[in-house]
Amino acid sequence: MKANAGKRKIFDAVDLLTEDTSAQTTEVKAENGVEQIKIDHIQAFHDHPFHLYEGERLQDMVQSIKEHGVLNPVIVRKLDKGYEMLSGHNRANAAKLAGLTEVPAIVKADLPDEEAYVYVIETNLMQRSFNDLMPSEKAAVMAAHYDKVCCQGKRNDIIRELKILNGEGPDDTCCHNGNKLKSLDVIASEYGFSSRNAARYLRLNYLIQPFKNLMDENKIALLAAVDVSYLTEVEQKMLWNIVERQGLKVKPVYAEKLRKESGTLTEEKMAEILEALQVKHSEGNAGVSLKLPKEICNKYFEGMNSKQMASVVEQALAAWFEGKAVQSV
Repeated sequence: MKANAGKRKIFDAVDLLTEDTSAQTTEVKAENGVEQIKIDHIQAFHDHPFHLYEGERLQDMVQSIKEHGVLNPVIVRKLDKGYEMLSGHNRANAAKLAGLTEVPAIVKADLPDEEAYVYVIETNLMQRSFNDLMPSEKAAVMAAHYDKVCCQGKRNDIIRELKILNGEGPDDTCCHNGNKLKSLDVIASEYGFSSRNAARYLRLNYLIQPFKNLMDENKIALLAAVDVSYLTEVEQKMLWNIVERQGLKVKPVYAEKLRKESGTLTEEKMAEILEALQVKHSEGNAGVSLKLPKEICNKYFEGMNSKQMASVVEQALAAWFEGKAVQSV
């Protein structure tokens, strides 16, 4: 699978409406069986790395399911209680919105995590090209292919099954590029990255979810996100608390400084470092930049532009200093 390859066939109901799936799925159905399972009995795959459809794409899927039902079964893993979704998060979500309580499902029993994750990754790559994925999704795909499980024989069997379900002719290649993915250089070449950028994307998997979301929303630079990924999970949660509380944008210079201090950080020390970096001095007090906490901005400056806010701050400071002068007389 080359990064610039065209989109593969969508592995969901809305794009299968024009196809006759009965012949495509006969072999797999005969082997695995399909049963109706209550949607409420299926939980999302743990640490699912892909975003659910939203907006028009979701509404189109809901409408098609209302009219035609779920044409292709989801794939689930049997748990002690209920099931875990492997392929079909969007179909199940759309089916529920369409008013359905059950979906057709292929059930996998005694499936280890490594093999389950192959289903999750590969079915999403059958839906979209690599270039269509968000940064955190690209990171998850690259990490899965970098891992040794990606070229084991069982993975080939899973991909063959998914291709049959998707109406494609299975092949006998071990990996997308026909070679075992043993090195970062091979991964980088396959996805069109330099080795350095491939390593950076792999680091994104160490971010906690809120920072992954910032990456996907283009609200944090790649280099800053990479530096944040080197913080411990506890330190990342502390940083996120500060970011949320102050409405702070994590700039590369902030992340770089925090990475150097990792292992010694408390929330108080982290706040001190960030505060010191936010206030820049040039020629005495000229050019000082101050950042107000988010709650103060919401309380006193809602609906104002920056010029109006500056005017209010100036008036408040003038009144405060005038009061101080009166008190000193």
